[in-house]
Amino acid sequence: MRSFLAALLALTTLSSVASQSFLTGDAPAPRIPLPREKAPAFSAKAVLHDDFTQVSLSDYTEKSQWLVLFFYPFDYTFVCPTEIRSFSDNAAKFAEMNTGVAGVSTDSHHTHLSWTRTSRENGGVGPLNIPLVSDTGKKISYDYGVLITDSNDDMFGAALRGVFIIDPTGTVRSVIINDDGAGRNVDEVIRTVQALQYSDSHEGEGCPANWTPGSKTIKTNADGAKEFFESWA
Repeated sequence: MRSFLAALLALTTLSSVASQSFLTGDAPAPRIPLPREKAPAFSAKAVLHDDFTQVSLSDYTEKSQWLVLFFYPFDYTFVCPTEIRSFSDNAAKFAEMNTGVAGVSTDSHHTHLSWTRTSRENGGVGPLNIPLVSDTGKKISYDYGVLITDSNDDMFGAALRGVFIIDPTGTVRSVIINDDGAGRNVDEVIRTVQALQYSDSHEGEGCPANWTPGSKTIKTNADGAKEFFESWA
């Protein structure tokens, strides 16, 4: 028992030290991984279906799946549950696109579990169809460039509202980051995944502004583009 407690204390201390290094200026400023760059690997405790689990980037890439990884500031807040519910309610639609979804905040997995056990009517998120990942050490948020490290900021130590669309090769394909007050449009995230998947499978075609599945694409050559622009004008 004593050795177990010592090991637990060591892990807790290590997590605390790592967190402090990201927040005290000892580490370089967070850098956002851009499209075409490899997504930072991660593995952390999470809550899914009223239980604790482990979630890793490799869970998705090893299955040749896409991943929508979204960050949010805090559990038990106001805008955050509306976004999480929307992502969860659309989990089946994402699954049809061979796409997983996972949410991340710097809250503990215990807090995540409590929040999912709180009804939506009482400010919780209720049961979810997606995992909520715990980033208490703040490394995932830091690695993805969304950790707020300014000690004068009232959201110091939390994550910005970031969305990273990652393809089956583990490459970042899209980055969307909002400030705290603006919730994200999940329909637009779905549309972006659809556009990326379409352009990947149709060489020489691109998806123009406001494209949705079934609408016209644009050939990425002079003659093809001219044909599109003539019909678009």
